[in-house]
Amino acid sequence: MTTGSVKRQAAARKGLLERRMALVGNVSALTAETLRLNQKLAGLEMDVLRVELEIGRNGASAQLVQDLHEAEESAEAIMNARSACEDRIAAAESEVADVDRELAAIVNED
Repeated sequence: MTTGSVKRQAAARKGLLERRMALVGNVSALTAETLRLNQKLAGLEMDVLRVELEIGRNGASAQLVQDLHEAEESAEAIMNARSACEDRIAAAESEVADVDRELAAIVNED
C-alpha cells in the first residue's frame, strides 16, 4: 500500500467517523424528543381521565365536553409527532448502519 493510499484511507475513515458521530448525535436528539413527547402525552392522558371522571360525577357540561375534545385532539397530534420522530430515528439508525458497513469495508482493506 502506498503512502498516498494510506492517507486517503485515513481521510476516508476520519470522514466516516465524523459522519457517524453526527448521526449518533442526531439519533440521541431524536430519542430525547420522543421521550419528551411521551411525557407530554402522559400528561394529556391524565387530563383526559380527569375530565372523563368529572363528566361521570357531574354530567357532561359544554365546557367539560370541550375540554375533553381538546385534550383528545392534542393527544392525537402528539402521537402523530411521536410516530414521525420514531420514523426519523429509524432512518438515522439505518444511515449509521450504512456508515458502519463503509467503515468495516475500509478496515478490511488494511
